[in-house]
Amino acid sequence: MAELTYYCGTMDSGKSTLALQTAHNHQSRGRSGVIFTNKDRGGPGMITSRLGLKSEAIEVGVGFDLHKFIVDMLSRGERVDFIISDETQFFDPEQIEQLARVVDGLGIDVYAFGILTDFRTKLFPGSARLVELADRVLPLQVEALCWCGVRATHNARVAYGQMITEGEQVVVGDTEDPDAIGYEVLCRRHHMRRVTSRSARAARAEPLPFQGLE
Repeated sequence: MAELTYYCGTMDSGKSTLALQTAHNHQSRGRSGVIFTNKDRGGPGMITSRLGLKSEAIEVGVGFDLHKFIVDMLSRGERVDFIISDETQFFDPEQIEQLARVVDGLGIDVYAFGILTDFRTKLFPGSARLVELADRVLPLQVEALCWCGVRATHNARVAYGQMITEGEQVVVGDTEDPDAIGYEVLCRRHHMRRVTSRSARAARAEPLPFQGLE
């Protein structure tokens, strides 16, 4: 039986690396697949990993019908043995339902990879629908670490080293400018206290009130 499997975690937990490794494992055994993505930091139509791995992919935009796309491929006589979808948290709930229809109606395994929650600790709509529909929801085994060294469980949006707690749910971070809007993984304690690595370093650098007094 085909399955819809969702591999999820925080940023820096290796989801894109695992997506690319999964695709490679299937392709090396002669299986033919389709790779989808949405809003990868490397640009449209790409899956990129922080380890430097990358692959071309099909960009899933608003209104893209994944079920119809696969049916059209099969109608042209093309083989589809498996589907990889990365950044699946950005898919619309309707597109998640289309992936489920591919599994149930066409008998094709779907391996989805994504982030569960946004910078406000709220579930992405795509992730919420995946949790509701997936045959299996599997936490990624690579644990991202907070700056304090404990397991990171939350994604923080930052600008100039300070946490941002309001704004649009989906904003792709700037990977070139460290002072632009970006993201950092934190443990729950430091996320709730809004303590990023940069603000923690600044706090340690500040002299204590009694230092310098005679």
